[in-house]
Amino acid sequence: MAKKILQRSTLGLLSLAALGMSQGIWAENTRTTLPILKTSESAQWCDANVQTLKQRIAQLEKQTVTAQSDAAPVLAEWDQLMASFEDFSGPISLYSNVDPDAKLRKAAEDCEVKLNQLQTEIYQNPKLYQRFKNTKAKDAIDRKYRQDILDAFEDTGVQLPPAKRARVKTIFDELTKLSQEFSRNIRDNPEKLEFTPAELKGLPDSYLAGLKKNDKGNYLLGFEYPEYQPFMELADSDAARKRYQTAFTRRGTEKNLVLLKQIIDLRYELAQQFGQPSYADWALKKRMAKTPKTVNTFLSDVHQVVAPLEQKEVQELRAFKAKTLNIALEQAEINRWNVNYWSEKLRKEKYQIDQEKLRDYFPTLAAQKWLFAISSDLYGIEFKPAKVAKWQDEVEYYDVTDKKTGEVLGGLYMDKFPREGKYGHAAVWGVYGGSTLSKRKPISVLVTNFNRKGLNSDELETFVHEFGHALHGILSKTRYSGQSGTSVERDFVEAPSQMYEEWARRKETLAKVADYCDPACPRVDDALIARLKSVHNYGRGLRYARQTLYAQYDMALHGADALKVQPMDVWKKMESATALGYVPNTEFPGQFGHLMGYQAGYYGYMWSEVLALDMLSAFGDNLNNPEVGQRYRQTILSQGSQKDAAQLVKDFLGREPDNKAFFNEITGQRVK
Repeated sequence: MAKKILQRSTLGLLSLAALGMSQGIWAENTRTTLPILKTSESAQWCDANVQTLKQRIAQLEKQTVTAQSDAAPVLAEWDQLMASFEDFSGPISLYSNVDPDAKLRKAAEDCEVKLNQLQTEIYQNPKLYQRFKNTKAKDAIDRKYRQDILDAFEDTGVQLPPAKRARVKTIFDELTKLSQEFSRNIRDNPEKLEFTPAELKGLPDSYLAGLKKNDKGNYLLGFEYPEYQPFMELADSDAARKRYQTAFTRRGTEKNLVLLKQIIDLRYELAQQFGQPSYADWALKKRMAKTPKTVNTFLSDVHQVVAPLEQKEVQELRAFKAKTLNIALEQAEINRWNVNYWSEKLRKEKYQIDQEKLRDYFPTLAAQKWLFAISSDLYGIEFKPAKVAKWQDEVEYYDVTDKKTGEVLGGLYMDKFPREGKYGHAAVWGVYGGSTLSKRKPISVLVTNFNRKGLNSDELETFVHEFGHALHGILSKTRYSGQSGTSVERDFVEAPSQMYEEWARRKETLAKVADYCDPACPRVDDALIARLKSVHNYGRGLRYARQTLYAQYDMALHGADALKVQPMDVWKKMESATALGYVPNTEFPGQFGHLMGYQAGYYGYMWSEVLALDMLSAFGDNLNNPEVGQRYRQTILSQGSQKDAAQLVKDFLGREPDNKAFFNEITGQRVK
């Protein structure tokens, strides 16, 4: 997942130099690093930066821009201001999710509220808006950036009457606070479930060794994915899995169901202020899909294909369970809490794939070295470790340089392992965007929660996927930082990362992991690749049906009837209509974190996959082709949002994109 720093503007804004925290002069080989905050100083740091920015905005208001002025100097000045703000807002957004100190995370959240308030004030400022209206762009890049900025002002209400503009500001402020609370309730849930040793039968010793015990000798498990996922796949106790699965879906607590209703109502009201029939209508205007109708038609088409596959796979699991337990078919139920367990057992028997044993093939450190190597060969770059200040001891930092020129392209931080209070999924924060005009260097921060010893095939794909987001930011070579990296349309942003997942599936790349193992690890061979491919294809009905359900639910919350919608009632109805049904007492909506940030946008994962698989076709049978890799780097990754996503894909493919590869993928008809 690519995490955007700001919600409405292109990128964002303030000078650390004003506080003696200089980032240095931007130059070809300057290393840029993130400031490390202290809890005791964070509030003062925030307030000082906000005040400095207000002063700079006041100065900008006094500068006159006459009609038909050249846009270039106005855009450059604005971009430098926004980049200065990003020096401030980028770290704040990151640390509110990953800093080990709960007090600093809260201080960062409080600062985010002030930042969003200030951001709204900026983009509702008629004088600043008029500066851009008075300009005329002389080339395509400036034209698009000028329009992006005007759109940001207009989407924040600068053209609305004063009363509506004030209400929009209040809504934005309230949404910031409510969304923070929703996410915090999930991230900071300290609850631990107690399980007896008997309830953990089926789990490997390596898993048990990493768990905490209480004074009764029972195991204590929380809601981190490295604990939850293996349990649901391997624990033999059906009752224990059901208890854990129910608790996991309720980890946002009932408070989040109340918050979610307040949030979708406010989003609906926001759309109404702009004369739009729904929040989805308002949000989709600037995305590839453009309208809710287009999205809903796309999701309906996918559903028609995958629903029969989902039913077929559930019946296959029922038959396998009946055979394994020697029970009648009608007694062999497959439920939400046992579908992963029986899927894993079937995978082992049918394809001889044990996800836990795959960790021997993909040790975490070796997988990282391999990922650096294949990225280096494909894109002509190098990763050079450097000692810099970090927010936690296990965090790593690398300069990313161009092989030919030696130029420092940007910086990469990696925060790979789980800890209490840390963001619980996998994501990349594009903390700083880059600019060729100001020589500004981008910084990406990769955040995961991996097993320290090794990865299974799913986790390896996740690693490659998130690394794709990081490279999208670091390899950006845009004129303006506001168009850097993952600032592309929301329904395209996942495409480069999804395409890169293929490098975690084919022999010509996977076989190289063993070259980086110390001590030695088994090498991926043809037989294992064939089994992994079968496993990838297996369960696609369940997988895509679930993704379609999430996307349709997201759209249902943000439609024209949002005020009548009760999130749990809609979820129960929609999930009940699926092959596995709804499990009583589960509360999935309260822990559906994508509703804060990807709202009216979850469909984008599959929409992006359409483009990802189409772009993948350009590599043919050789993923290691550096010529195609360089062309991809130049036409897609380096361009950021300087062009519309549809044009970027067309430039790379030499034709209009299509969805043939995607539907071949979800129906199992893909050849390679």
